[in-house]
Amino acid sequence: MGKIYENQTITQEAFLEAGMYGIEYFECTIERCNLFEQELNDCIFFNCIFKNCDLSMCKLTNTQMNDIKFENCKIMGVDFSRCPGFLFEVNFVDCILDFCSFEKLKMANTSFRKCSMKGVDLVGTQLQNTLFDQVNLEEATFSNTNLKEANLSTAYNFIISPTQNNIKKAVFSENNLSGLLHEFSISIV
Repeated sequence: MGKIYENQTITQEAFLEAGMYGIEYFECTIERCNLFEQELNDCIFFNCIFKNCDLSMCKLTNTQMNDIKFENCKIMGVDFSRCPGFLFEVNFVDCILDFCSFEKLKMANTSFRKCSMKGVDLVGTQLQNTLFDQVNLEEATFSNTNLKEANLSTAYNFIISPTQNNIKKAVFSENNLSGLLHEFSISIV
């Protein structure tokens, strides 16, 4: 078993010193770390905050993420679906999540605020009661996605099929209805 860090601020040097396999982080703040293409396999992150980090193309095989907040992070091309679904809980503020995969994860009550989510895979994802606040969902893939009671009123550039996804009681605005009607070839003027 690797090291355990509790209530600490983790910097680039600490990550390099500890290695990145089997480490446990409890209530830590991970700041300004460049983890581009790193492997964080079999790690545990519990009640942690990532601030100003680059996790692009990071490998998260069997890494637990419970009550994690990402702030102002670049997280492009990360396959979160490789994380165990049990207790998986993440929230994002001012992050670039382009080309990430959340396929088939249970993510009810998640918050995405001021994020770019271009090309994100949300196939089969459980996103009940999730907030998409000022989120760019250009070319995001929604299929068999549960968006029941989700709030997409300020989300934009999405195409969501009402016949292939659960959007019961989801919230949209008049400005983004065209993303729901795309498959019907209906124009809104």
